[in-house]
Amino acid sequence: MKRILILSLLIVCSGCAELQQVVNNLPQTTSGGFGISNVDIANGLRQALDKGIDKQVSKLTQRDGFYRNQLVKILLPQELQKVDKTLRDIGLSKLADEGLKILNRAAEDAVKEATPIFINAVKEITFTDARQILLGNDNAATTYLQNKTNRALYAKFNPVINRSFSKVGADKIWSSIIGKYNALPLTGNVNPDLTDYVTQQALQGVYKMIAVEEKQIRTKLSSRTSDILRRVFALQDK
Repeated sequence: MKRILILSLLIVCSGCAELQQVVNNLPQTTSGGFGISNVDIANGLRQALDKGIDKQVSKLTQRDGFYRNQLVKILLPQELQKVDKTLRDIGLSKLADEGLKILNRAAEDAVKEATPIFINAVKEITFTDARQILLGNDNAATTYLQNKTNRALYAKFNPVINRSFSKVGADKIWSSIIGKYNALPLTGNVNPDLTDYVTQQALQGVYKMIAVEEKQIRTKLSSRTSDILRRVFALQDK
């Protein structure tokens, strides 16, 4: 009888140990209960944004990454659309085409140089409303990133664009284009701030491509390529 009792206790204790191991492996909430914690959700959101930068934003750094991507292609500002039309009307279509292409080249070059800025920005974000963002719309995390970082990133991105203008020759080409236009009779002089314009457009393009990947992760199980992405985004599945 004593032998049976001892054996039973060993079995129960063994079961307790196994049960405790299972319990220890369950994710903890911030309040100590079981589930996905806000910390886990925040880490999942950061990973989703990092994935957007790695997979989608990297496409923008390739040749014609902006120019041949209709989602983010930089078109001429309204002030320069009349310049473009006038140049084409007088037989300078090739110069007008080159002017448009070179704006996109500057953005491609700048994004390549500035990608680490975005990566660091994502690392510094604190998702105080992580669960609400997770359960938001398809680009809620990207919108949060944009609202939190746009002003600071513009300040860092603008000089990068300015250097890229010189690097790809955009400053010389547009100086020539605007000079030719301003020299024509019956035209008012234009002198747009192209560095500011391309900076704004490049930033919008980057956020848009990050949003593309966020939506993929939210709507396609195959895009959740890590354990934390699978666990976190499973919460918002319907």
